[in-house]
Amino acid sequence: MPEYRRVLLPGATYFFTVNLLDRKRDLLVRHIDLLREAVRDVRTKRPFDIVAWVVLPDHMHAIWTMPDSDADYAGRWLAIKAIFSRHLPMNEAESRNDSRLKRGERRIWQRRYWEHTIRDDRDLENHINYVYFNPVKHGHVTKIEDWPFSSFHRYRQRGTLPANWANPDDLDLS
Repeated sequence: MPEYRRVLLPGATYFFTVNLLDRKRDLLVRHIDLLREAVRDVRTKRPFDIVAWVVLPDHMHAIWTMPDSDADYAGRWLAIKAIFSRHLPMNEAESRNDSRLKRGERRIWQRRYWEHTIRDDRDLENHINYVYFNPVKHGHVTKIEDWPFSSFHRYRQRGTLPANWANPDDLDLS
């Protein structure tokens, strides 16, 4: 079995991609309230700052800043995924293989997720652009502001982002 190494830096900012196991399902947007409640519950017990977040039907991207004395983002993701799964109606049930039955897992999430430690302000800006542009990239909407499951709207309401933010021609999404 491969040994995964993750960078664990208290107070650091991280970019994540978390996927459903079955990428054809739309559980995340269909049960968005359940996901939001799972995130709220975990943040109450184990705080972290949300820099950016977008939820698509089958995956999500998030950028978090961890508390100065804590780097356990893995435990937070485990808890969010577990709470969401536990409260997902069983009519969403999926066939489970022996491995998942043995571990008490439902067939909802990919076991692993992508994580990247943000290096500097430019890296952060590029990842924020990637997060917010993702619904357009996947063809769900033609304009960023039309996707409802994004922290983009919070920043626009606060006036943190300028009105002309996110012109696709100006974004570096490489």
